[in-house]
Amino acid sequence: MATAPARVTVRVPATTANIGPGYDSFGLALGLYNTFTAEPAQTWLVDVTGEGAGELSSGADNVVAFAMARGLAECGAPAQAAHVTCENRIPTGRGLGSSSSALVGGLLLADAWCGGALGRDGVFSIAAELEGHADNVAAAVFGGLTACWEDGGHRCAPLMPAPLAVVVVIAAEPLSTKAARAMLPDTVPFADAAFDAGRAGLAMAGLLLGRGDLLGAGLADRLHQPYRALAIPDFDDVCGALLDSGADGAALSGAGPTVMGIVTAEDDAAAFDRAAGVAAKAQRILSCSGRRAPLALAIDRTGAVVL
Repeated sequence: MATAPARVTVRVPATTANIGPGYDSFGLALGLYNTFTAEPAQTWLVDVTGEGAGELSSGADNVVAFAMARGLAECGAPAQAAHVTCENRIPTGRGLGSSSSALVGGLLLADAWCGGALGRDGVFSIAAELEGHADNVAAAVFGGLTACWEDGGHRCAPLMPAPLAVVVVIAAEPLSTKAARAMLPDTVPFADAAFDAGRAGLAMAGLLLGRGDLLGAGLADRLHQPYRALAIPDFDDVCGALLDSGADGAALSGAGPTVMGIVTAEDDAAAFDRAAGVAAKAQRILSCSGRRAPLALAIDRTGAVVL
């Protein structure tokens, strides 16, 4: 095993998961990042700047520190504490993969300390186990578009989406994934399951082919959004504002309460320009909504990296 370096820095993208009917399956990496730095220390200490500063733990129970310790153990490394610095740009508890970013970031720090002993597949496998579902962590690790399933463990297919960009309308207040999952029923009508099977195919085809017409229909969902929307009273209004402003489709981002719209174009730069226009127009519609201003984000096609 390689000797731990004096200092290592990693960067992990935000993610949007579910993407309408792709419940616990589809993930998309976004150009908004948390950056984590670790150096050896006598005891665990975590400094947080940006999103979550003053709210997230500064000790060994911080998610980044916890994941890093788990990663070191998986690598067979001697017990080692670290001073971790988190520069957070991903809002916490808003449905943009902040917890997945922290898990992946901690594991990747450990992996870098141990000379790449885990590799991307190992980081994904452990992160999915810790998170309990794989959609966000898959996109954070591999970048681009991912499709996940379970088959004796968490599985993931990294895919390369067509040129896309996303507009996110971030809620002022968080909604925990645990609370959002508690809103879901134990069973759903057969007709709703059949509806989502068809729409999931449309959504994936739209993402891979850059077909806005397919995304418009494909992001409709009956498995989770109708139930979670009960706790997000402006969901329909925000979706409507994004669609009226030119988004090809709109849906909850992850478990919410953030709402996202997707746009397509001939290349990523043009898609981002189009998304910026959608964001500006939607802001005029939603000027008194109590949410943050709509934000245009590029697609991240690289995933988590060691800097």
